[in-house]
Amino acid sequence: MKVFGIDIIKGSVRSRTRRPVYALCRVEDGEVQGVEEVTGFRLQRLLAAEQPDILAVDSLQEIATDQRELHAFLQALPPATKLVQVTGGEKKESLGKVAARYNISFNRFDPYAEARTTARVASLGAGVEVIAFENTTDVVVSRHRSPGRGGWSQNRYVRKIHGGVMQKAREIEARLRGAGLDYEKKETKAFGGYSRVAFRVVAPRDMVPVHSSRGADVQVRVMGRQLDRIRFEPLSSRPRYLIVGLDPGTTTGIAAVDLDGNLVLLSSSRQMTMSDIVEELYRAGKPLIVASDVQQMPYSVEKIRRAFNAIPYTPKQSLSVEAKYDLTAPFSYTNDHERDALSAALDAYRSLQNKFRNIAKRVGPGFDLDEVRARVLRGQPLDTVLADLQGVPAAKKEAEPEAPAPERPVEDERVMALDGMVKRLRNYVQELQEDLRERDREMERLRQGLRRARSATERKVRRDAELATKDATIESLREQLRGERRRSRRLKKRLERIETVAKIEVSEDYTPLKVLDSLTREGVRNLQEGVGIAEGDVLYVPRAHGWGRGVVKDLAGTGVRALVVGGGPEEPPDPNLVRVAREAALPLLSAEVVRPDIRGRTGAARTAAVEEAIGEWEEEQKEFRREQEAERVEYLFKEYRSEREKEVRRGG
Repeated sequence: MKVFGIDIIKGSVRSRTRRPVYALCRVEDGEVQGVEEVTGFRLQRLLAAEQPDILAVDSLQEIATDQRELHAFLQALPPATKLVQVTGGEKKESLGKVAARYNISFNRFDPYAEARTTARVASLGAGVEVIAFENTTDVVVSRHRSPGRGGWSQNRYVRKIHGGVMQKAREIEARLRGAGLDYEKKETKAFGGYSRVAFRVVAPRDMVPVHSSRGADVQVRVMGRQLDRIRFEPLSSRPRYLIVGLDPGTTTGIAAVDLDGNLVLLSSSRQMTMSDIVEELYRAGKPLIVASDVQQMPYSVEKIRRAFNAIPYTPKQSLSVEAKYDLTAPFSYTNDHERDALSAALDAYRSLQNKFRNIAKRVGPGFDLDEVRARVLRGQPLDTVLADLQGVPAAKKEAEPEAPAPERPVEDERVMALDGMVKRLRNYVQELQEDLRERDREMERLRQGLRRARSATERKVRRDAELATKDATIESLREQLRGERRRSRRLKKRLERIETVAKIEVSEDYTPLKVLDSLTREGVRNLQEGVGIAEGDVLYVPRAHGWGRGVVKDLAGTGVRALVVGGGPEEPPDPNLVRVAREAALPLLSAEVVRPDIRGRTGAARTAAVEEAIGEWEEEQKEFRREQEAERVEYLFKEYRSEREKEVRRGG
């Protein structure tokens, strides 16, 4: 197996001026062939010429800036070359951690060392394959040049181009039939042949016996159909080994760490059965050790250990709460059951750390440390494990001469009959296998149709959701616009009324009046919001019905100069209102005397009439004060005389 490993020395794929320069390492059958410096263009040429099995990188950002460029890069790779990211797929980890699993150390500041390490760990099975295409390939045969307007020989020239497209399409169709591949063909007829022929082949790109090419008149493009989302598939299907800690009870706690002490799984539940626990552990990896936090392993934990044929571990004495807190301090957990399970797993890992260090010292680079550790813990000697991983027993087995098979007597009729039966059964097996392959192809076609239908449905759902969100936003903005327009109209009317009042105030012959709808708090608030009430204003109220003592006092407190009350001679002002107004020192004028001219929310009255009415009110107010003072003195005199009579009667 040939592996290319690359790492950027300088430059970047995001830069237009400094294109990247890579360190390229070749590894063939586990042996490093050499390291060199190449540009991106030179790398593409080498990949097309040597067609390695794997191109390994530690980050996809070193070869493409986005998904579109990554698809273009994968399209340019040879069909048999896999792109492998050695640091993982969705959940990435550092190259140092990956290399440590194979006991490989390197200088992370040296691009050549990183390229060498990337290639070596990829050849050992580390990393994930980047898959961006479906198992369907598009082959398009089209014109390589445009006929143009032409001259006398234009028709002959066009027939030559379209005939070349038709001939090339027939050659490709014959190859696809010869390979036994299913395909769909779409032809675009033109003068003298075809201008374009498209094949949709139900097979991955590496199985299609056609390659992209360009001729004088005809070009062929072979493209894999892109997936909606890039997938990552591990190169190695072997699950990782785990050290599992369990805390049984009403709430079951599960914890699992790998052989390097990294947390892999931590959960707890009140509704987990034995089969649920086994299934969750099976999804996480392969339990090598099952541990408990008590000295005597519980029966339920023992049953799970037997299900995986794992190595049991129990502490010499049950772990105390303080020891559990110390062990689990670097980790976060949600309850005591998770803490107990995690402390059991970490205690088992801590007891094996020295042994793991000794194994790492004795094992050379290039071996899977997890596999070596697991076999040694199972009881195999280290030398036997290393020899087995190097393939020595297999070599010895191949060197042994095979014993000659005993000859079978041809004359035996029974043997001949059995030979015939075997031939018939083999033919039947071949027919069944062909039928099975046909069913697999049909199933793959149906799956692709289902994926396309799901993709179209998901796009429609997303589009409908976006449209609903935008419609709601538009409706909200329209409502805000209507509210702002109403507010603008109110402010415009208020401005017009204020301007009217201001024009009246400029005149010396007339005094502006502000119309109060009713002598209530609601009427005062509406006037305040509409025109405003300022000190020295003269207010006009058509009718004084529903007045209150507090409203009169509030108006007097704002500094209003006077209050004009409407009504005719048959409807005189309420005497109580007049008394409250005199107590609050708020001039209460009669509309019959002032004779205001009211227009909407504003009005005006002659200044002389207003001044005269206010003067009369003030004269009457002085008389009212004198009467109040006389009443007060008379009240005091009566009070004094009453008290004096009481004293005389008491004194006899």
